Amino acid sequence: MSILQTRLRIHFYGNPVLRQRSKPVNAVGPLEQAVFVQMEEVMRCAGGVGLAAPQVGLSKQLVIVDVGEGPVALANPKILKKWGSAVVEEGCLSLPGIYVKVRRARKIKVTGLNEKNEKVVIVAADFLARALQHEIDHLRGKLIFDYAGFFVKLRLKARLREIKTGPQVMAA
Repeated sequence: MSILQTRLRIHFYGNPVLRQRSKPVNAVGPLEQAVFVQMEEVMRCAGGVGLAAPQVGLSKQLVIVDVGEGPVALANPKILKKWGSAVVEEGCLSLPGIYVKVRRARKIKVTGLNEKNEKVVIVAADFLARALQHEIDHLRGKLIFDYAGFFVKLRLKARLREIKTGPQVMAA
C-alpha cells in the first residue's frame, strides 16, 4: 500500500521511527507533494505548528511548519547559520502533555527544497526559527525530552512511560 493510499497518523514517544535518522529525498515530486498536504492536515487537526515526516511514520527528510504566516514545507532542510539564543518552553505532538525548556537560536538561515522542488534559502527569526529547529531535530531522531536536565527527566519519567505504553499512533 502506498503512502497516497494510507492516512498519515501521529506516532508517539516509544515508536522507533522517532529515533531514526531520516533519509534525504532525491527530489520533491508528486509523492512528496502529497505527503506535505497530508502532513499539513494532520498538523492542523492536532493543533500543532509543525510536523516532521518521522512523526507520521516516514523516515524522510520532510518538514512542514505554520506559525501563522502560512505553511513552510521543506525537504532536506539544513541549517546554514545561527544567531543568538533563547530558552523557551516547547511541546511536541509526539509527546502529548510534555513541556520542556529548550535553548535554541533566535534566528537561523535554512536551505532546502520547497514543495515545487526549488532550492530555497529562508532566514527565520523567533517563533518560526524555533519551530523549524524543532522539526529539523526530528529528522535526526532528537526529541525535546533530550534537552531536559536530569531532574526534569526524572519528573517526566512516569508520563513518558504512559505515552510509551499507550497507543503508538493518533488518527487525525
